Amino acid sequence: MNKDIIKYLRRSYNLNQREFAKLVDVSFALIALVEVGKRRVTANLESKVKDAFDLDDHQIQSISAIVKGISEGVPPFF
Repeated sequence: MNKDIIKYLRRSYNLNQREFAKLVDVSFALIALVEVGKRRVTANLESKVKDAFDLDDHQIQSISAIVKGISEGVPPFF
């Protein structure tokens, strides 16, 4: 999991950084720093995100593929 997946999830659920942080049970500052690339996604943060959104590794891989496609200019299909 990386910063782009965090940002994608947050935006997909139409959450601001404070709402996302509260849902995941981390500080707002951590989410803000992760999204701008000043902090990395730790195993603990990844675990909290997976728990909060009920995601498994397969779903994370799918989201990663969507995020990669978006960064390459391919529109996502939902």
